[in-house]
Amino acid sequence: MSELSAGFLDKIKRVKKMTDSQEEVEGAMTPLQLYERLNAQGEQVRCLKTAKAEKAEIDVAVQLLLKLKTDYKHLTGQDYKAGCPPPENVVNQDNGAATDGIDEEDNVDPWNVSTSNAKGVDYDKLIVRFGSSKIETELVDRIEKVTGQKPHRFLRRGIFFSHRDMHQVLDAYEKNKSFYLYTGRGPSSEAMHVGHLIPFIFTKWLQDVFDIPLVIQLTDDEKYLWKDLAIEECHRFAVENAKDIIACGFDVNKTFIFSDFDYMGSSPEFYRNVVKIQKHVTYNQVKGIFGFKDSDCIGKISFPAIQAAPSFSNSFPQIFGGRKDVQCLIPCAIDQDPYFRMTRDVAPRIGYPKPALLHSSFFPALQGAQTKMSASDANSSIFLTDTPKQIKNKINKHAFSGGKDTIEEHRKFGGNPDVDVSFMYLTFFLDDDEQLEKIKQDYSSGALLTGELKKILIETLQPMIAQHQERRKQVTEETVKQFMTPRPLNFKL
Repeated sequence: MSELSAGFLDKIKRVKKMTDSQEEVEGAMTPLQLYERLNAQGEQVRCLKTAKAEKAEIDVAVQLLLKLKTDYKHLTGQDYKAGCPPPENVVNQDNGAATDGIDEEDNVDPWNVSTSNAKGVDYDKLIVRFGSSKIETELVDRIEKVTGQKPHRFLRRGIFFSHRDMHQVLDAYEKNKSFYLYTGRGPSSEAMHVGHLIPFIFTKWLQDVFDIPLVIQLTDDEKYLWKDLAIEECHRFAVENAKDIIACGFDVNKTFIFSDFDYMGSSPEFYRNVVKIQKHVTYNQVKGIFGFKDSDCIGKISFPAIQAAPSFSNSFPQIFGGRKDVQCLIPCAIDQDPYFRMTRDVAPRIGYPKPALLHSSFFPALQGAQTKMSASDANSSIFLTDTPKQIKNKINKHAFSGGKDTIEEHRKFGGNPDVDVSFMYLTFFLDDDEQLEKIKQDYSSGALLTGELKKILIETLQPMIAQHQERRKQVTEETVKQFMTPRPLNFKL
């Protein structure tokens, strides 16, 4: 800031004064006044970025800009465009009702995900709200350069779209300083669905291309605290889920899978880290982060420290010895980020490095992207235990379509791949970028019908799930024991 001209600083102050003075009358603005307010707020964001202001200050300004854009759409029924003021006497014909859900904030937390927008959660807004960073093309290209491998389709297509400190991880890796991976699964049912595979598919790719160790936490204790399940049942689900995870192809020499019920009692170092974290997070903080109520059991309130502890390398002395400086990278869905915002806040206060994160978008339910796929609703999910016939029936019967009501209308106007669940699923599982783009163009033009699109998805998922089932059959109790036994792993830091 010291290098900025006095005139530029005055400009920031004038813009800020303008936006501050208009804050009080925002609720009673005309469309033109709100348009001018948006112009001023956009200018403030640009000034702050040019001045290289603190990230927190820029984030607050961007959040207000996004809110104003939403208010403008709500008031006028039109999207805000710089240089295009609203016409006189413009009225929102929807009388304030938002047909695409943009006026309502998406609900995203570790236990619930929902939105009223047919396209799904607004991830750009979520990045601002959570304070993470968007995975830009520059970062994807850098990962390719560092690993020497073509980026995974989840990176190429923005399925993993947000990160914290990934550049820092790559900086260290380029200096021959390795890191380890940590991801997890909350075992609430015996059978996993295809959405549960997303973090594991990507984590396996990361393990392969970086050649690094991995720890996988099965939070059977969490499911006991949150669900109406017996302890024995939760632990059995953990073991069954471990078989599906192992079937993804992880290297037993570089992977440790553990149940909280098993590992907490056998690792003093892990438990000490749990207690350290608990001491540095207040009840008010945990209520604010997770929305806990006074009626929640104390187990829920203390649980976040257990999910945080694997972020620190000395929680695994059998793997890392007494080292507490090994960087951790966590691939996970973005609804898990509140746990790790808390972890990153605590880490420097207890002498540990902050974990880095890679966030994925949500795998939508068959009924549409307004919510993620759920293991508790059989018709919202394609399970890893489903037969080819069940897969076909579920997709044909339940997969939300972006097509038109009649063949004639569809041929004329085309379908909407942005809301079509079958196309969304193909973005996750169809590896060929050119084929995916052709499907998108054909569906949008009307050349490809909804039934034909569903058929492509069925023919993609049926062999993929059959192959997974075959690999799972090869996972014996002895194999599970190997993965879940605390032991040294084969790697170089």
